[in-house]
Amino acid sequence: MKFIATKELGRLAKWMRILGFDTEYFKEENYSKLKIIALRDERIILTRNTRLARPKGIKLVQIRHDLLNEQLLDVSKVLDLKADKDLMFSRCTICNAVLEPVEKEKIKDKVPEYVFETHSKFIQCPACLRIYWSGTHWGNVEQSLREIGI
Repeated sequence: MKFIATKELGRLAKWMRILGFDTEYFKEENYSKLKIIALRDERIILTRNTRLARPKGIKLVQIRHDLLNEQLLDVSKVLDLKADKDLMFSRCTICNAVLEPVEKEKIKDKVPEYVFETHSKFIQCPACLRIYWSGTHWGNVEQSLREIGI
């Protein structure tokens, strides 16, 4: 499943990426363009905008809550989504590209010294070059998902 989140759902878009879902973040006001992208790329629209008409031939999930945990639960319930540990942390939270393993020696000067010394596996975004590693945030995400129930 692929998604496109409207401008008021930036945190949700980031978390969908953390969960491994291909999620574009649409920051514009041009809803005609949004619908074209959703149709062309077969993306499900995630929006809080109640004025956005349900387009024919495009799936749209109306997010009704303000809090992120409740938004994730909305998406999970409507689409029967479950978190898959194998997919988590497989996409860049910034640009949505699929992350790739990178040799530790190649990123020595690009991460804090302590991180370099205490971690053996790193992944990198091929588009924006951001580097990721398994830090405490990975466990925090898993704990949050357990609390939410997805």
